[in-house]
Parts: sequence; structure tokens; C-alpha cells
Amino acid sequence: MTTTTPQNRAAAGGERFFYDRPDRILAAYDRYGTNPMRILIVEDDRDTGEHIKRGLEECGYGADLTSNGPDGLAMALDGNYTVVIVDRMLPGLEGLELIRKMREAENMTPVLILSALGDVDDRVKGLRAGGDDYLTKPFAFAELQARVEALSRRKDQDTTITELEISDLYLNRLTREVRRGGQKINLQPREYRLLEYLMRNSGQVVTRTMLLENVWDYHFDPQTNIIDVHVSRLRGKIDKGFDKPLLHTVRGAGYMLKA
Repeated sequence: MTTTTPQNRAAAGGERFFYDRPDRILAAYDRYGTNPMRILIVEDDRDTGEHIKRGLEECGYGADLTSNGPDGLAMALDGNYTVVIVDRMLPGLEGLELIRKMREAENMTPVLILSALGDVDDRVKGLRAGGDDYLTKPFAFAELQARVEALSRRKDQDTTITELEISDLYLNRLTREVRRGGQKINLQPREYRLLEYLMRNSGQVVTRTMLLENVWDYHFDPQTNIIDVHVSRLRGKIDKGFDKPLLHTVRGAGYMLKA
């Protein structure tokens, strides 16, 4: 007899969301202590909102859900949230206007925009309205989780940090010097941006879309192997000749830099 779980429902194609491993719950509490990061979800589709809320809670995060724009704005301004997830089409106050009002009130909480509108112009409008990231529907929960975690790290990151280290890999953000095991590594500008982004998100899956948007500034997929080529070149420079690889391919998901 097979037990039905969110994971095997997703594998069977009957569920577009799936939940991450239970060890992520421990990771959340390791990082945030007894007060894990709190996420506000402003989504008028009940099923979608409940799926996201349940998924985040199963990953160890606190999550609040509301289904309309005015309540979402009030909660965003009053609550101490780590990230706000906002649907574009909301009753009472459209999602982009909600974000504009947050920014006008000098609330700089990172915002992830959800929308079925996926054209480049729609993404640009969302980002110009003050959104920090944009995810189109339908989506896999793992993609949403990765983006939420990236936004939370962006909020927490001290901009005065100039040095990044993973195992014996070292990067200086001021001098743009890269070394591994004391050996200097020469990188092309795009390779450097790719490595810096991976190091800032070390230990986390970084998806193809996240790399396109944050390293190449593409808010659409050009349908080329540009990422594969650059990752391969970077891997050859930081891993070749060393005992333990640091840059890993996560099959079907993306890439991860970890010791």
C-alpha cells in the first residue's frame, strides 16, 4: 500500500506544489533560533494561498495569509515580516499598488510578486513598482522556497561584508580577488558575478531562473545554454585539481555551492 504524500502527488503530476525535506525545518531554526522568519502571503486564490502557507510552515517558517489588498497592506506595515509574497490581482487594492504604498511608507521588506502575467513587460512593471523578485504561475513550491530564502538572505546580509569564504575558497568583493587553497584564480567578469552570487547563497539550491535574473539581468529565458557554459567554465577553474568539488549540479533543480 502506497502512502499519499505531497511529494509523491507532485511526482505523479497531480500537484504543482511539493514540500522540501524535513531537515530544512531544523536549518530554519538553526538560523533564526526560536523565532523563525515570518512570511506574509497576500493571495486571493484560497487553494494557492493555503498551499503556500502550509508548505512554508512545514519548512519551519512562520506564515500569515490574507486574501485582499487592504488587509495585506495593513499587515505588511504593522508586522515584522522577513519577506512578503504578493499576488498581482487582488481585490480592494491591486498588488503593484500595495507594493508602491509599502515603499512610500519606507517599508523596505523584500517582496516576491506572484502572477500569471509572465511577459517581460509585466515583470519589468512589477520590479519598477518596488518588487524585489517575480515568480510566474504555475510554479513549483521548491522554486518559491528558494526565492524566499534568497530574499531573506538579501535582507539580512550586511553590506559591509567584503569577504566571502566557503571551505578553502575565498572571494574579496572589494578587490575582486578569488583564491582557492591560497592559489589565485582568474575569472572573467561574468564568471565572477556567477561565483559571487553562488557564494552569497551557499548551501542553497540556486535555480536557472534565479541565475538568469540575478547574474545576467534577464527576466525571461533566452532558451540558450549560456548558464551551462559559464557554470562549466567556473567549475573548471574552482574545482579542477582540488580534492573536493564545491560546485554541485542539483538534478532537475539548479546548482549549489557547498563544502
